[in-house]
Amino acid sequence: MSQVLDAPHAAGPAVPDHGDLSALAARHGLTVSGARPGLAGYVRQLWARRHFITAFATAKLTAQYSQAKLGQLWQVLTPVLNAAVYFFIFGVLMGTSQGVPDFVPFLVTGVFVWTFTQTSLMTGTRSIAGNVGLVRALHFPRAALPISYCLQQLQQLLFSMAALVVILLVFGVPVAWSWLLVVPALTLQFVFNAGLAMVLARLGAHTPDLAQLMPFVLRTWMYASGVMFSLTQVAQRTDLPGWVFNVLQWNPAAVYIDLMRFALIDSYTASQLPDHVWLIAAGWALLAGLGGFVFFWKAEETYGRG
Repeated sequence: MSQVLDAPHAAGPAVPDHGDLSALAARHGLTVSGARPGLAGYVRQLWARRHFITAFATAKLTAQYSQAKLGQLWQVLTPVLNAAVYFFIFGVLMGTSQGVPDFVPFLVTGVFVWTFTQTSLMTGTRSIAGNVGLVRALHFPRAALPISYCLQQLQQLLFSMAALVVILLVFGVPVAWSWLLVVPALTLQFVFNAGLAMVLARLGAHTPDLAQLMPFVLRTWMYASGVMFSLTQVAQRTDLPGWVFNVLQWNPAAVYIDLMRFALIDSYTASQLPDHVWLIAAGWALLAGLGGFVFFWKAEETYGRG
């Protein structure tokens, strides 16, 4: 009995050292499945899939109204009808048009620009949670999804701009060189939208209820951004404290709306813009764009799991 107890145990199979496994994987070019790449590598992966991003955005835009009889015409009709409703409620019933030159172009520009941010953030919030099957089935940088949805909304805005130009001309706003400022203004707004959409995409991927909360948040933000009325006029009528007015005027949605109104409407002059407005717009774009991208990238390996 003692001989059995004292006998050396039979040697089991050798357990490979983790260092040996790492060396073996490196020798054969193997990497951890689903591991987060470095930030520079992640950017390169996104650039390599730029054609997928644009194709995905275009396909989503085409499919959006495919079941409607008027089809893609709704890309123009939707913001125009929204502007008509706001004009009746705020311009006619509430009288916010008083003291605002070219109120219809003022209103329509605000509605179109705000809708671009609103829809970008709403679709961005659901971009990961609503495409879990795609995320689990294919290997690609997940930031491609919120960026694609923002690009889809930019394409829709560009279609709508045709109607906006007609409205401006009908109401006597002349064509001017300042219209070229639309390009940098929309570029900065797109970067801002995409960055914030990536923040919301990460949060929405792990907290699905966020998508239900967003309409209330966005509606509050809209009313604080001077979409349907002049913030300057409201401040004069209500004696708002200076710091409150500055907060409202410097909020990013109001900044991008102001820039578009300044670019398109000749009666909307530089005196109605906050000081250093282009620097503020670039700062918001940089903060949201870079910050949102890094924030989203840090959770890259968690999307589609659980």
